[in-house]
Amino acid sequence: MALSFDELDFGPPDYKEMLPPVVQRNYGKWKYHEELEPGVYKHVSESGEEAYTVRAGQPKFIASETVLKLCDLADKYANGYLRFTSRHSVEFILDNKDNVEPLKKELAELGFPVGGTGRTVRSIVACTGWVHCHTPATDSPGLQKVLMDELYDYFVSEKLPTRLTIAVSGCLNMCGAVHCSDIAILGVHRRPPTVIDEVVSKACEIPSMIAACPTYAIKPKMIKKEDGTTIRSISIDGEKCMYCGICYGLCPGTPLADPKNDGVSIWVGGKISNTRGGPAFSRLAVPFIPNNPPRWPEVVETVKKIIDAWASDAKPDERMGEWIERIGWTEFFERTGLEFTHKHIDDYIFNIRDMNAGARVKGKEMKKFS
Repeated sequence: MALSFDELDFGPPDYKEMLPPVVQRNYGKWKYHEELEPGVYKHVSESGEEAYTVRAGQPKFIASETVLKLCDLADKYANGYLRFTSRHSVEFILDNKDNVEPLKKELAELGFPVGGTGRTVRSIVACTGWVHCHTPATDSPGLQKVLMDELYDYFVSEKLPTRLTIAVSGCLNMCGAVHCSDIAILGVHRRPPTVIDEVVSKACEIPSMIAACPTYAIKPKMIKKEDGTTIRSISIDGEKCMYCGICYGLCPGTPLADPKNDGVSIWVGGKISNTRGGPAFSRLAVPFIPNNPPRWPEVVETVKKIIDAWASDAKPDERMGEWIERIGWTEFFERTGLEFTHKHIDDYIFNIRDMNAGARVKGKEMKKFS
């Protein structure tokens, strides 16, 4: 018997089927939530039933063997339920308070620190970087690793004014949440893709490349070889190219990576929360820092400098962007010791907020450009 279209196209399963039993029983009936310590929450229902969430940080990549170990912990302490969050943490929801401490102990033995709630730095979001993707300008998981090594104490203890979110993306396609994080490290390309004519002519569909370019930077080109034959290729307008790497995804003859000119930029002030000022995009703080793997000391030092300036002056529950808006961008650059350059001036004409506000850059910041 043939199935109907509705029976075949059933879509994803109902998420409520995946909820732990204690959550299903008390869905929509929670009386309050309380943070007991970094990484541990207590949830109390109107019925009096309690649940406990234990959050642990994890690396960008984990082996299947490690996943199985986490599943074993879930079977042992959380009735077989666990979830991976969008910020690279793993959470266990328990219905027995006595299981909290043993679970924390076994997580520590496996190398998973418990924390990342309350006034702490959250697990750092990162894209796959050089490991898998073809467009990154930096190694996102590597930066994630070295940053969290330096900020580990901020993850397991509440020493900050409020939560701090950090994200790393290898390029402006932004697979990491760099557009809406308190601090974001974004890989930047500074040169258009290299065109390998022989590869483009033999392996690439030129009309598709031209149509896919978002800035119309690609044009067709005919090349006459020394033997008198001609081949079809492309030219890329460097003034129009935005280094997105879409053409390289369609054609192996336009590689984008450039070890000498690729690097990272640092952005600040983004958030998703609708509290107080509402959601906000990240804004440019440092235009360019060269790649210096494997530990990226310049990037780490700059990020720590920004965090120290914010943590020493921000009011309780004041996010990075809110602190900057309160003290002003002039004061931000002075307190962090970062250099203000012409690249910080937003000249994008469709940015309605900035264009309507007018150019109000203080004279002392602009003297170097006069």
